[in-house]
Amino acid sequence: MNGFDTIEFLERAVQTPSHESVTEMRDFLTETLESAGIDADVDDAGNVIAKRTATKDGPRIVLNTHIDTVPPHVPFSRDGDRVRGRGSCDAKGPLAACLAAFLAVEPERGQVTLAITPDEETDSTGAAALSIDADAVIVGEPTGLDVCNAGRGRFQGTVTLRGENAHAAQPEAGVNAIAGLAPVLAALETFDTRNPHPELGLPTLTPTTVEGGTATNQIPADCSFVIDRRSVPPEGAAEFRGSLETHLRESAPERVGVDVSLAERDTPFLEAFETPADSELVRTLRDASGGEVRPFGAATEASYFAQIAPTVVFGPGVLADDDGAVAHGPQEYVNENEVTAAEDAVTETLRRFLG
Repeated sequence: MNGFDTIEFLERAVQTPSHESVTEMRDFLTETLESAGIDADVDDAGNVIAKRTATKDGPRIVLNTHIDTVPPHVPFSRDGDRVRGRGSCDAKGPLAACLAAFLAVEPERGQVTLAITPDEETDSTGAAALSIDADAVIVGEPTGLDVCNAGRGRFQGTVTLRGENAHAAQPEAGVNAIAGLAPVLAALETFDTRNPHPELGLPTLTPTTVEGGTATNQIPADCSFVIDRRSVPPEGAAEFRGSLETHLRESAPERVGVDVSLAERDTPFLEAFETPADSELVRTLRDASGGEVRPFGAATEASYFAQIAPTVVFGPGVLADDDGAVAHGPQEYVNENEVTAAEDAVTETLRRFLG
């Protein structure tokens, strides 16, 4: 591996801020690949792409994760074998493990691709623009070394209630949109009556912000609230929007109109995904890691890749521990032994597919 040191890379990566711009971190990654004798390309969407291809045909395996982090930057520190700092587990620990495995395996057949995206924490324009051929995809995220073969999707939308303005001294002359909030909000609780998904359970539907009215002495003609939807298979964004609008209109007071609109995005929503637990990818990585097979607790870019090939989410670190949030939190950390264990598991998986 040309002397590649996984933990040294991780330490430098965590010390490299990537919450406002990923340029410095991307440069560090491409320089690391090139110093190992691997050509690294940066496409128009900012993805870093590197490939190792055998002369014999075989499976095409993609290793993916992201280099952006959420603000603010939390400085690097060490506590024994625990590496602390923003991005240590989400997702520079998984990146270090995937990169080490990529450099360790010279395919005897097929191809391994390293595809690192720049904006998973925001709009996923990098992942949406990727054009890859794959028979299996491993997405690096903090799973505690469990193999996550399913994950919830995330949709965001706005519910708008429409009434009619009038003077507040004569409320009967108008239609108060805000007064319609109570039954419509209550109807959110009765929207999901389907059977729970066997692994992910029921989807969630949460109102998060609300606004309405323009004057303190006027019946408001409009009000709205934002909803956060964490979906389960097989629900898609368009199906969700239409079903919710129909349900809420049935619950609204007479003369109060209800519209549901999805948030405008330049990229597709991250929809729920599921890879069969008995698929070769899940079984191979499970045997190599010793981890459990379970769903992942957050939406990821695995949503995009699962439309192409069997996909799992896997890596060192955890989203939260007994003390609270780890990923995206001020105590963010990853343990060295988990990073090297993830490296070993991904390396072994690649060798079984490509050896």
